[in-house]
Amino acid sequence: MRRRFRRTVPVVVALAVAAALVAGGCTSGDDDPGPVPAVAGGAAAMPGPVPGDLALRPAPTDSPVAPRVSGTLTDGSPLAVADLWAERPVVFTFFNSWCTTCAQRQDGFSELARGYRDKVVFVGVAGEDEPDAVQAYLREHRVEYPVVLDDTGTIWRSYAVREPPAVVLVAKGGALLRGWPGGVDAATLDGTLRELVLAP
Repeated sequence: MRRRFRRTVPVVVALAVAAALVAGGCTSGDDDPGPVPAVAGGAAAMPGPVPGDLALRPAPTDSPVAPRVSGTLTDGSPLAVADLWAERPVVFTFFNSWCTTCAQRQDGFSELARGYRDKVVFVGVAGEDEPDAVQAYLREHRVEYPVVLDDTGTIWRSYAVREPPAVVLVAKGGALLRGWPGGVDAATLDGTLRELVLAP
């Protein structure tokens, strides 16, 4: 039994190395999405520069100010949300990896976030959850925006979120525009962004 195991291990290792080389060498420049971040939802998912053609509607003057919270991204990087809305609107998605409704709507949010890349920042806020379970969720649903691990529930309480899902829209400058306890689908969120945030 031991002899068979010793012969098998080098073969398995060789096959794994060959597979890695083939996978790395078979992608063309056009199809290559670039390096996959070691940790989904970390600092590598932060937005790039604000597009020069970004036109925004002014926020209503009577809107309340969104809570200025800070947190830690999935890779341990610090995040102050006010730094994000200083330049552009922010959408907070409050979720848990075990939330069925969150999972049903997440693919739509992921696609919407890609469509608005750098114009509107999506920020996921995972409640009390296991980091490994959050990573599996983010990778399964191709979440490419920053995600805060809110282990203490501080951010959830600041935004009066009691259970997932929930979505909050904040204008550039920090005005609280809209909240959806119980969440919202991507199509409705898209329509609200066009109506309240993005200038035609």
